[in-house]
Amino acid sequence: MAVSDILATPGVNAASPATAAPKEDPSDRFLKLLVTQMQNQDPLNPMDNAQVTSQMAQINTVTGIEKLNDTVKSLSSQMLSAQMMQGAGLVGRSVLLQGNALRFGEDRVATGGFELTSAADSVKVEVMSPSGRVLDTIDVGAASAGRSGFEWAAPEGTSTDGITFRVVARSGGATLAATPLTPDLVRAVSTAGDTLQLELAFGGSVPYTQVKAIS
Repeated sequence: MAVSDILATPGVNAASPATAAPKEDPSDRFLKLLVTQMQNQDPLNPMDNAQVTSQMAQINTVTGIEKLNDTVKSLSSQMLSAQMMQGAGLVGRSVLLQGNALRFGEDRVATGGFELTSAADSVKVEVMSPSGRVLDTIDVGAASAGRSGFEWAAPEGTSTDGITFRVVARSGGATLAATPLTPDLVRAVSTAGDTLQLELAFGGSVPYTQVKAIS
């Protein structure tokens, strides 16, 4: 039987999609309820103008909120698409994140950093083994508020696996808060919900908002 025969056969319809019921607008539902309420009101105690005005205000509020939600969803989608386009430019770039891990190159030299909220008279960086033993101390000296960096070369024969660092900053006799920073390499970008994620060479997946600097 040819396709044309099938289409011409009574009772056989190759393209008979079910007609979906149109989605009723929330304002229409409210108006129908309001009209029904007015039609069935007590003649001896009818709704006053204030009640009708209040009902109409509720209709406008609900409709406005739904329109606002649709607008926000559309803007969020557009912003995420724009972030993905921008994030693609980060692939292969080095980023600075909060963390205390040291990443070593082939020359056995690692770079790290720290961030101070206020100036320090003395800053020392302690290089730690995986067991927590201090391997070396770098005397940075005085440092201003903001980000600073340092380098450390691992001695020959020293394993570079799992080496971390901690920062000790002082001003006078007071110990200052210091945020350790570690570099990483962006391998790819992805999205999770409405958040742009960076897939890193060492640090796994992190939100783009955690990036402190890009180089």
